Amino acid sequence: MGGRAGSWRSLSDSEGEETASDPQPPLLDHQGAHWKNAVGFWLLGLCNNFSYVVMLSAAHDILSHERVPGNQSHVDPGPTPIPLNSSSRFDCNSVSTAPSGSHQWALCCWELHPGCLFSFSGDQLVCYFLLLTSPEPQDPGGEAEAETAARQPLIGTEAPESKPGCSSGLSLQERWTVFKSLLQYILPLVLVYFAEYFINQGLFELLFFRNTSLSHAQQYRWYQMLYQAGVFASRSSLHCCRIHYTWALAMLQCLNLAILLADTWFSFLPSIYLVFLIILYEGLLGGAAYVNTFHNIALETSNEHREFAMAAACISDTLGISLSGLLALPLHDFLCHLS
Repeated sequence: MGGRAGSWRSLSDSEGEETASDPQPPLLDHQGAHWKNAVGFWLLGLCNNFSYVVMLSAAHDILSHERVPGNQSHVDPGPTPIPLNSSSRFDCNSVSTAPSGSHQWALCCWELHPGCLFSFSGDQLVCYFLLLTSPEPQDPGGEAEAETAARQPLIGTEAPESKPGCSSGLSLQERWTVFKSLLQYILPLVLVYFAEYFINQGLFELLFFRNTSLSHAQQYRWYQMLYQAGVFASRSSLHCCRIHYTWALAMLQCLNLAILLADTWFSFLPSIYLVFLIILYEGLLGGAAYVNTFHNIALETSNEHREFAMAAACISDTLGISLSGLLALPLHDFLCHLS
């Protein structure tokens, strides 16, 4: 009997060990899905921003060239600058690079012309359907909840409760209350985007240094590259540095705007390399403000409000960019008509 009991105990122990080792493959599958999602979202972000960033960075080159009659491309192979006022110290294009106005048609046409940019849409479809893993349906209540639901009448008098994380059931009053609570994050981000896009698309073209080996177009490209490098670095730094008071970032960005606007008028900065540093710093502030704003919203909103809150905060960058474009256009025309 003792031998049989020992053998049954050994058998049950071995079965227990096999049972305990069974969950390992799902864990490996979960880790694989995590990395696939991480790579997929990274590629989606890259494809989403690539054409937009290239379009803004090439705005000065596009606007400074005429299209040659009979040429099928949108960029003249022979550079022919078209200054608005040859006597102006700013070496202006006839149209501002600010993200507003009719010249956006030219930018959009140019973007659609290089097939490599348009093909990014196909890359996004591949990432979405082949890399991203669809979330599995969750059943927090288990079988007991399923049995209870099965006993409910088909037509009930009470509306079903909304699932956690779903904001589709919010009333208009609830949405307004949530939106008002978001103003402490939305307004600073609007101010950050207004200041940095006023600098990028309104002042970059006017910050022209003649005492360097870089041409005007090369200076503009370096400004854009340094700004994007700063944004990339700060948007990737959330695990290293988290900022709760984004108002401070907005004030610092407005200070950058004031310094560069004053230099546009008075030309007191002695070297273009000082402008390079300010622009890199501008990108760091802009990226930090963006990533910390949405991180703070995700942490401080409830599950049922989070989806709506994140979507509502997305108006910040659009509003800031639009306002900066409206003001940068008349500023460009005013300064470029000065002798």
